[in-house]
Amino acid sequence: MLAIRIHETGGPERLVAEEVPIPEVGPGQVLVKIAATGVNFVEVYHRLGLYPRPRPFTPGGEFAGTVEKVGPGVGWLKPGDRVATAAGIGGYAQYALAGAEQLVLLPDSISFEIAAGLLLQGLTAHYLAVSTFPLKGGDTALVHAAAGGVGLLLTQIAKRKGARVLGTVSTAEKAALARQAGADHVILYTQGDFAEEVEKLVGKRAVDVVYDGVGQTTFAKGLTLLRPRGTLVLFGQSSGPVGPFDPQLLSRNGSLFLTRPTLGDYTLTRPELVSRTEELFSWAAQGLSVRIDRSFPLADAAAAHTALEGRATTGKVLLIP
Repeated sequence: MLAIRIHETGGPERLVAEEVPIPEVGPGQVLVKIAATGVNFVEVYHRLGLYPRPRPFTPGGEFAGTVEKVGPGVGWLKPGDRVATAAGIGGYAQYALAGAEQLVLLPDSISFEIAAGLLLQGLTAHYLAVSTFPLKGGDTALVHAAAGGVGLLLTQIAKRKGARVLGTVSTAEKAALARQAGADHVILYTQGDFAEEVEKLVGKRAVDVVYDGVGQTTFAKGLTLLRPRGTLVLFGQSSGPVGPFDPQLLSRNGSLFLTRPTLGDYTLTRPELVSRTEELFSWAAQGLSVRIDRSFPLADAAAAHTALEGRATTGKVLLIP
């Protein structure tokens, strides 16, 4: 089969297309024939070596397709079933493995492309808005990168919960997308200081929660916008990791809460994974919009990473084997 392999860390050129054997299925595992793979920033971190992995390896944890073969101990799935996962193994390929407990069945209303575009970022947006800081009517939320894959979904979910959403974006095109997703106010951080703009809109220290997937360039100012006992949710680092900081900043800015969550900790059990996924699929059937920015052939994975890192995308990027 064709797979993308990383032998050395570095730039997008390190993503090399090779012919490799189809993986052997083990106990509790399922072999999936992939129809679409989601491209995510975590794979950029793996490629760069920020999250080290034994090399060579095939990146990619989010994909959708059909069950090709089930391993010993898997009794509830069969060949031909339509499935998806956000925690698979080696998804930049034509076939990949996943633990049966990490797979979800796809309803007929959800295409493979939508599943691969929704699952990881949708589950992330779900736990952020439903569990990490459970939004309710009247809350004010600041969503950074509001036109990104997570940002567009998070904005829509926040509006479903009755929150007021302020979004930051880099271009007028992205501002239009954030507004379409329901953002009440959109700030172009390339044209001014986003913190000053937020204060003009809602006042000083009036934000209940900051959802920050950008990291280094937004973190410090985000703390200054929160109300007393407000929450900063740092769930990504697209601009670079946040360096060490003095925890006294949290007390000086109003006894703030800071959390650095991961999806794995919010899908620890299969019932939790299934519950979140079923609600996402229900919302998708009711109009939750999943924006697929563009799709690349599997062999062009390097071009997909270049587009993602260059912030040239609005929504999801897919690889199609």
